[in-house]
Amino acid sequence: MTPANAMKLNAVALYAISAVLLVAFYFQFAWGELPCPLCFLQRVAFTALAVGPILTLRHGPRPGHYGLIVLAALLGAAIASRQVLLHIMPGDAGYGSVLLGYHFYTWALLGFVAAIAASAAMLLFPDQFAEQAPPARVNRDRIHLADFRRHTRQCGGRAPGVWVRVVSGHARAL
Repeated sequence: MTPANAMKLNAVALYAISAVLLVAFYFQFAWGELPCPLCFLQRVAFTALAVGPILTLRHGPRPGHYGLIVLAALLGAAIASRQVLLHIMPGDAGYGSVLLGYHFYTWALLGFVAAIAASAAMLLFPDQFAEQAPPARVNRDRIHLADFRRHTRQCGGRAPGVWVRVVSGHARAL
């Protein structure tokens, strides 16, 4: 996997996390469904889960970014598992609305498990973490001290310590 593909997948992951949070807020504000304390913690875990893709999009793919994703997803999965286990008994109606047959905390658990699996899959491609050599760049605005002294002698003996720019083969003080 190339770093460019990793960046695209992280952008998709960021959109997915945003969609999950938007749906949760939609149900809260449009339908008046107040979240429980565990639901709040799951939202915090989804927000923490978004930090990894944001860092990857900003600074490029690094194993540490995927480590943050795994840590946030493990925390969120533990919280969602706790809530699933609270409502696992037969006859328990669960808490909150149902979306496509499952409660939000069940969907959250599935989302956190998917995030762990996706991060593990990304970590299986170490070539995405290969450092790209920066292109060779000649800094023509600054020259070394030895070149500065040689150019100052050629340009009328300007004082040492002044940065010069080489223009058309001649040194000029900046």
